Amino acid sequence: MRAVHFGAGNIGRGFVGLLLHEAGYEVVFSDVAAELVEQLQEADSYQVRTVGQHATSTTVDGFRAVNSAQDPQALTDEIASAELVTTAVGAPILRFVAPAIAAGIAARPVGAPRLAVLACENAINATDLLEQEIRSAYQGDDLEERALFANTAVDRIVPVQAEGAGLDVTVEDFYEWAVERGPFEGHEPDIPGITWVDALGPYIERKLFTVNTGHATTAWHGWAAGHATIADSITDPAVAREVEAALAETSALLVAEHGFAEEEMAAYRTKVLGRFANTALPDPVERVGRSPLRKLSREDRIIGPAAVLAERNMGHDALLSSLSAALVFTPEGDEEVERLQQILRSSSDAGIATTEITGLEPAHPLFPEVRARIAGVYSGHTE
Repeated sequence: MRAVHFGAGNIGRGFVGLLLHEAGYEVVFSDVAAELVEQLQEADSYQVRTVGQHATSTTVDGFRAVNSAQDPQALTDEIASAELVTTAVGAPILRFVAPAIAAGIAARPVGAPRLAVLACENAINATDLLEQEIRSAYQGDDLEERALFANTAVDRIVPVQAEGAGLDVTVEDFYEWAVERGPFEGHEPDIPGITWVDALGPYIERKLFTVNTGHATTAWHGWAAGHATIADSITDPAVAREVEAALAETSALLVAEHGFAEEEMAAYRTKVLGRFANTALPDPVERVGRSPLRKLSREDRIIGPAAVLAERNMGHDALLSSLSAALVFTPEGDEEVERLQQILRSSSDAGIATTEITGLEPAHPLFPEVRARIAGVYSGHTE
C-alpha cells in the first residue's frame, strides 16, 4: 500500500506520516523544500518521540521523498499508483498542491480503485476546499470515478524542535485523527490511528473551538504577560483565568449546537489544559500566536464561536478579550502581525478595519462589540 503525503515538515513526519507508516503504508513525502527532501532521500529512517504520560520512541522507515517543484512527473507517477493522498501544508497552500493531485488522478489506470484524498489541516472542512481546487484543475468528467474526498479533524501538538534534531520529531503523546466515513461507502481503509465518524462537524468544531481557541488565547495573553512558552503561560493564574473563561464560552456553544454533554466538555477542557501545561513541550508563544489575521477570520477559532454566541444571546466576553490580546500581539518577523498592525494604523474608520480583519458585516450582532475593541487599540480610530 502506498500513501503520498504533501508536507514533510514536523507535523507531516511526526503525525500523519507516522500513523500511515504504523498502518503499513509506504509513505512518499512530497515537499518543495529542497534541503528537507534531500535529507529524507538520504535517510533510512527517523525517530518520532512522544512526551507526556506515555513516552515512546518509534522508528519510521520505508519512506521515500519527492521534490514536487523539481520533479513533478515523479510526483504524478507516485499519485497514479497510490491508494491514499494526505496533506499537512496549511489550508492556504492547498490551492498550490491541487494541480499536482489532479494530474496524478488523471494519470491513474482505467479501472483502478478510487484514490482517497484527505486534507489534514487545522481548518473546517479543509478537504472540501482541496476538492474544489482539484476540480478546477482536473481535465475530464470522470473525477468521481477516480477519486473520493473525505473531511478530517486532526489534533496533535508538535512544538518547535530542538536545534540539531534533524529529521527526528518530538510530539505530545495525545492525538486525534477523525475522518468522515460516508465517502468511503463502507470500504474504509484499515488505518488504526483513524477514528471513523458519521458526522465530522461536531468533532471539527470541538477541536477548533477548544484546542485551537485555547492555544491561541494562551499565546496572546501569555505574550502580553511576558511569558516565553505555552506551558509557562498557562501556569500563570491570570492567563489561566482568561483561557478557562474563553473555553467555558466555547463549551457552552458546543453543548447548545451539537448536544455534547456538559460533563463531557468539562473533561475535554481539563485534558486540553493539561496538554498545554506539558513542560516537555516548550512551545513558544510567538509560534502559537502567529498568523493572527487567519486566526481572527470570520469562521476561525475566535470570531467563529463568538459570532454564533452573539446570535444566540449567549456570553462571549472572554472571546472578545482574546481578540483584544491578539490586536496587541506584536512579535517581530510575522507578516500577518505586520499586516494587522498596518490595518490598525492606517484605517481611518474602525468599522472598515473590523470587516477587513474579521470578515464581520455591520449588520451582525457581534459587529459593534468587535468594532469597539478595535477602535480602542489606537487613539486615531473614531467611534
